[in-house]
Amino acid sequence: MRLVLATANPDKAREIADALSAFDLVPRPPDVPDVDETADTLEGNARLKAQAVCSATGEPAVADDTGLEVEALGGRPGVYSSRYSGPNATYADNVAKLLRELDGVDNRRARFRTVALVRFPDGRDVMAEGVVDGRIASEARGDEGFGYDPVFVPDDGDGRTFGEMTLSEKQQVSHRGRAFRALAEALWTFTRP
Repeated sequence: MRLVLATANPDKAREIADALSAFDLVPRPPDVPDVDETADTLEGNARLKAQAVCSATGEPAVADDTGLEVEALGGRPGVYSSRYSGPNATYADNVAKLLRELDGVDNRRARFRTVALVRFPDGRDVMAEGVVDGRIASEARGDEGFGYDPVFVPDDGDGRTFGEMTLSEKQQVSHRGRAFRALAEALWTFTRP
């Protein structure tokens, strides 16, 4: 099955391609612009992105949205994770803001949640979710991954942050790996006659 990637983020595309290796993934055409993430839920943003790319290309499109939900911050940054420090925030800006807000806070429980979605030209959607629980480290550790990976320590790991894990190690326990493995299963079921 051929799927057009809605994301142009190379870090995210690499993880999606790894999890959906059984599918024929093609990059978003350069003339298809980024989609404004105006929904107030991860599902809503994933749907907006997949719908826009599907409409522009006439092909099934795959998208996701991910949020880091920190218990002590009432679930923030959540749906605003990628732009937590502002609309042009870098990964480092977002991590720095998160660590500042958690300075001196004992409860560092958090979870990553990803909603993955494929939109078909006939208007049907297939969706899956992946969640990983963990905690926020007191400082960034590791150069792998992207986003909040250097400060997220998954409960299902060995004490390292996602930023200290290889891609294959991270994919085994990560929210995105779980979401896209579940999406792959759902797609096989969905497309069987």
